Amino acid sequence: MRPGFVLPDFIEECDMERSDWNPAALLQLSGGYWSACVLHAGVKLGVFTALAEREMSAGELAGQIGADVRGATMLLNALAALDLLEKNGDSYRPTTFAAAYLSRTSPQYLGHIIMHHHHLMSGWAHLDEAVTSGGALRERMSGGSDATVRESFLLGMFNLAMLMAPKIVPAIDLAGRRRLLDLGGGPGTYAIHFCRHNPELSAVVYDLPTTREFAEKTIGSFGLGSRIAFNDGDFLHKGIEGRFDVAWLSHILHGEGPEGCAVILKKAMDALEPGGMIMVQEFILDDSLDGPLFPALFSLNMLLGTSTGQAYSQGDLLGMLAAAGACNLRRLPLELPNGSGIIVGNAPAAS
Repeated sequence: MRPGFVLPDFIEECDMERSDWNPAALLQLSGGYWSACVLHAGVKLGVFTALAEREMSAGELAGQIGADVRGATMLLNALAALDLLEKNGDSYRPTTFAAAYLSRTSPQYLGHIIMHHHHLMSGWAHLDEAVTSGGALRERMSGGSDATVRESFLLGMFNLAMLMAPKIVPAIDLAGRRRLLDLGGGPGTYAIHFCRHNPELSAVVYDLPTTREFAEKTIGSFGLGSRIAFNDGDFLHKGIEGRFDVAWLSHILHGEGPEGCAVILKKAMDALEPGGMIMVQEFILDDSLDGPLFPALFSLNMLLGTSTGQAYSQGDLLGMLAAAGACNLRRLPLELPNGSGIIVGNAPAAS
């Protein structure tokens, strides 16, 4: 898996392609990080988790989370102004939405991906330096040395895949296919959903050794340890073991430049049986490269975190897959958030 940040599909992407720009709108955009930092602080301090248990005053909450009363009061009022908390007199409680997605006790908790966003912010503050130098300003979060940062990344990707996979997997026909390669699959969320939806399917999740413990725990929690294996290895520099009749590459190509993508796609194609299917999910730019907004911003995120990574256009992806030997290329007609799309192709049939 590669570093990135994504908005879940229930949050609409801001429309920056607007004709009504004015100074107030520009200043709102410039200071937008204030609201993000309020959310991040609330999640990091466990505000929503504590208040989901019972309504509290600022003083009570401050004592529970080890915060200053003055600071906690200001934070709680700001979260209420953002409509994430409800204020009743001197007490606060989460909104129904916040309790569902921001309390650690909720199965829908999205705090991990929010903390991943938090860890990205220091790099974004120096975007001008990355643009000037053309080089990354932070280490990759998927395999970095900071365990807390890495955990937020892995759990955050699990959060998002759990939102996306139930919408994607039922729309893809894998009838007759028996063995899936989830390349760069991290915790194996997509492999889990593909196998749950296709009872005859088994899978191998291929990713870095730092991912193994979390992946095997996640796979085991779904009772799929006998059908989904984890293989740790550097698929960019080493070969891929085994043969498969379908390969799934979700959000890994953007971590590499065109040369690295060519290597990954060639190895994935070489691991496929004749007629096997390859599927690539990415945040896909228009061929003009100036939209949609999220993939254009995400490309800058790759500038900050990788030496060669970037977002790619549909034409780029089709061209790279064709060069790797894929045929019958097409984009699935799925409406996915943040410019995400899935390109599908096949390995040539046996002659």
